[in-house]
Amino acid sequence: MPFKLSEEMEKKHEISKEYLVVDSEKCQGCLTCMLVCSMVHEGKENLSIAGIQVTQNAFSTYPNDLTIQQCRQCVDPFCIEACETNAIHIDRNNRNIIRINTSECIGCMSCIEACPFPTSMIGWDVEKKIAVKCDLCIGAKYWHKKDRQERELACVKLCPMHAIQLVQKVRSDKKNRYAVNLRGKDWEYLGYSND
Repeated sequence: MPFKLSEEMEKKHEISKEYLVVDSEKCQGCLTCMLVCSMVHEGKENLSIAGIQVTQNAFSTYPNDLTIQQCRQCVDPFCIEACETNAIHIDRNNRNIIRINTSECIGCMSCIEACPFPTSMIGWDVEKKIAVKCDLCIGAKYWHKKDRQERELACVKLCPMHAIQLVQKVRSDKKNRYAVNLRGKDWEYLGYSND
């Protein structure tokens, strides 16, 4: 049963000012985004704790062979309502990004269960036994581009296909609001569709 936000939560929630979007047709499944995410946050290679996840389906064909999952910075964040310790919160000092305070996470997994997406956008760190999610590089200890004026995310900067982008507004189309087309005219030279 999905969670319902309390009236108090609805009144105090402020919408995020930044969102991560991915062109799944441009993504080639190289996993660079996952690798750099774990490196800039934890200083080690561990794809399972990356805030962005690329799932490959060997039994499907392009463009349905890849699924990219990252926190959607939901307008109605069920994960916050489900969190028993308020470890998941809206960081009003950092553009209203929904983040996890790992020192307050008790590992109850309520946030993972509350996520309304078929595959939860919140991951699980098996070693630390805490929830992990994309924080748009705000908590990236090993990333040098933390200047608020020059917001640069590790996955956006290092994606070799430029398939990831940080935006201030998602499209109004509710069904596909995070599905974007980042392919330019040069994309056709590679034999791919530009639309």
